[in-house]
Amino acid sequence: MSTEDRPPAPRSLAEALRARGDAALGALLRSRPDLITPVPTDLTQLATRAGTRASVVRALERLDRFALQTAEALAVAADPATYGELLGLMAGDDADPAVVTALPHAVDLLREQALVWGDDDRLRLVRTARELLAPSPQHPSPTGLGPTVQEATAGMSPGRIQEIVAATGLASTHDSVSAVTALAGLFTDRARMAALLADAPADSVEVLERLVWGPPYGQVTADPAPRLRWLLDRGLLLPTAPGTVVLPREVALHLRRGLAHRAPEPVPPVVETAAVHRPQVVDSAAAGQAYTALATVEELLKDWDEGGPAVLRAGGLSVRDLKRTAVALDVPEPAAAFWVELAYAAGLIASDGEADERYAATPAYDEWLEQPPAERWSRLVTAWLAATRTAGLVGGRDAKDRTLSALGPGLDRSAAPEVRHRVLALLAGLPEGAAPAAGPVLARLRWERPLRGDRREDDLRGRLAEWALSEAELLGVTGRGALSAQGRALLGAPAAPAPGPEAEPSGPGDKLPVHHHHRPAPLTALSPAEQAVASAAAARLLAPLLPEPLDHVLLQADLTAVAPGPLRRPLADMLGVLADVESKGGATVYRFTPGSVRRALDAGQAASDLHAFLAAHSRTPVPQPLAYLIDDVARRHGHLRVGAASAYVRCDDDAVLSEILADKRAAGLGLRRLAPTVLAAQADPAGLLEGLRAMGFAPAAESAEGDVLITRALAHRTPPRTAPEPVPDGPPVPDDTLLAAALRAIRAGDLASTTPRKPGTAPAGNGELPRTGAAETLATMQAAVLTGEALWIGYVNAEGAASQRVIAPIRVEGGFVTAYDHTADEVRTYPLHRITGVAELADDAG
Repeated sequence: MSTEDRPPAPRSLAEALRARGDAALGALLRSRPDLITPVPTDLTQLATRAGTRASVVRALERLDRFALQTAEALAVAADPATYGELLGLMAGDDADPAVVTALPHAVDLLREQALVWGDDDRLRLVRTARELLAPSPQHPSPTGLGPTVQEATAGMSPGRIQEIVAATGLASTHDSVSAVTALAGLFTDRARMAALLADAPADSVEVLERLVWGPPYGQVTADPAPRLRWLLDRGLLLPTAPGTVVLPREVALHLRRGLAHRAPEPVPPVVETAAVHRPQVVDSAAAGQAYTALATVEELLKDWDEGGPAVLRAGGLSVRDLKRTAVALDVPEPAAAFWVELAYAAGLIASDGEADERYAATPAYDEWLEQPPAERWSRLVTAWLAATRTAGLVGGRDAKDRTLSALGPGLDRSAAPEVRHRVLALLAGLPEGAAPAAGPVLARLRWERPLRGDRREDDLRGRLAEWALSEAELLGVTGRGALSAQGRALLGAPAAPAPGPEAEPSGPGDKLPVHHHHRPAPLTALSPAEQAVASAAAARLLAPLLPEPLDHVLLQADLTAVAPGPLRRPLADMLGVLADVESKGGATVYRFTPGSVRRALDAGQAASDLHAFLAAHSRTPVPQPLAYLIDDVARRHGHLRVGAASAYVRCDDDAVLSEILADKRAAGLGLRRLAPTVLAAQADPAGLLEGLRAMGFAPAAESAEGDVLITRALAHRTPPRTAPEPVPDGPPVPDDTLLAAALRAIRAGDLASTTPRKPGTAPAGNGELPRTGAAETLATMQAAVLTGEALWIGYVNAEGAASQRVIAPIRVEGGFVTAYDHTADEVRTYPLHRITGVAELADDAG
């Protein structure tokens, strides 16, 4: 294309955006959705919003390290800079081939994000980004560069500047501006600078080498040493404040051989494979962990079935209750916090809202229990993927130095879902069965989001990634550190890349280490509908791998029962009442005790029922000691009766009551004899029951009518509750429908604001709404109906918001004008009294 045929260079970001097609504008709005919240009226407003500090900071945070380094280089380059100048800052005098290859893509990305505009011969970083990234004493640049010669000499006396010019061998000038220009020209001339530094004392060069990569500032005394005086006399160090000197940017770039960064990183770190397992081993290990996850959540909810821990006044679990939960689940406290938060995120637990507020299972938990195991797992991991509540923060401190508690406030981190998804996507890019080391994964994430990874909350993104890896293993999304088949399906990921010859495991074990130097294709987050489909597919893959529930146990002569695998729910529930869990693992061991048997009798079971239950579900004969234990406890069960007097004890055998009275352990119950077979107590009935059971008796509660009360454990449920909503990480990415509507509105608004008017009809103030009288407005509208011309109008809606629109009037009647609105791309009706004015468009407005 010849120079005459080239379109004129844009003079502003708005003009650069105006030259974009819909596809390029759509890419900008997708990558920076905050720009259409709300939808701008035109491209000028879009450009203004793209340059606001909050929006620019958010856009910079989402750049990868090399794109950010490119922006930082532009911030220290001339404004505007040519592509060649930028390439020199990024690739250096040696023209690093990797940088040369990667730089065009980085510049295109910055242009797409509207952080850079202009052609390659006039690249401009948006002003706000330059202010954020340019070096200053208060905010040093990651480049380690200091101010330019012009900036550093701004407050220097003209005489001192001329002295420096003379010491460097330059001709004296008549003014400071030309002197500073000549000095900067010397410092940017490689040959002349090399000659100047060739005469420098060795210890002076050593000073420059200490400052060259930053920080560029140093301290000097009122009487500098000769090595410093040599540098100060020639402007190689310039004073910025009393006792402080700085290395000018041009000098540093010469010493760096043109590099703005000490170590440009054009290529992302490789996610290396630390171990390789057979895919079947990975899937089986993940399925076993998935089953353990389901059992753990069930055990947690069963422990809270009759009402869980109290809710703290500030919200959340107390430290003591979290410790108790960890002991009950036989896991460390951080793991207990994770399981509690996971159940909460899945909507299975919530606070009951009572006056004495406690945590309890929700009605959704009962529905969840009825689902097949694979579907229950799918619900848990889907909630985990989307949750912004971060269990790893439990036990830490918030900004006000308050302890963060499980289920309490302050645990939401909006970046958590993105980090989890990205970690799993990196694993999905490895061959099947390949498990990466944590270090390379964290290094890759820091490269992809350096601002979020290095400068916020002590590397929160890195900690989120570490937690994501450990939590994925706990849930069975990964097995032995490698992504399982069900985990891959959960992401909607394609089939894993085929491993290279060096990645083939020689057997069922591991093979260390293997490196995979391919770059996985990025996986985009799924919509809710797509995630539902992916979760269902993951559940189908997991279902055949889960162990089949058993309908039997093995009774032992030592009053124990061994469950060689997971039990069917009715059997597990009944056995949980009749016996205590002694140990867990591949096989669960239950122990029968007098207390556990009494618990079953209290729940309404008769001795004959217990004998029949054990005989039906044991693959071994019922041992005689267990039969004797059941009969012995049943014989004594209900022999004593406890009721309300405050409370009383009655028994047909007065000798038993005498024994109770004589027992020192009964002193706290406040017992006294009312009759040979009746004792009254000051304790309440529940306390009396517990006290007598602690003394070795087996009393039964009775009603006011004298009937034995059957004490079944009543499940406590909260009212219907919804799961906590994740806290979004900024505005959501617009879908295709919203994006198309936003583009149409912006284009039409831009047409309204930029279309030329006929001479004499445009308003006096540039950009103001047209102002005409009611009669003139009506006459212009009626004429436009006859001629079919488009008009530019000012309009104020019912809320008082003013806007400008381009319309083609169709009909004017009854105080209303019906017109095709180019701004909204539809036919609308407007009250004439809300139209502030009208202007005719120029004949060549198209």
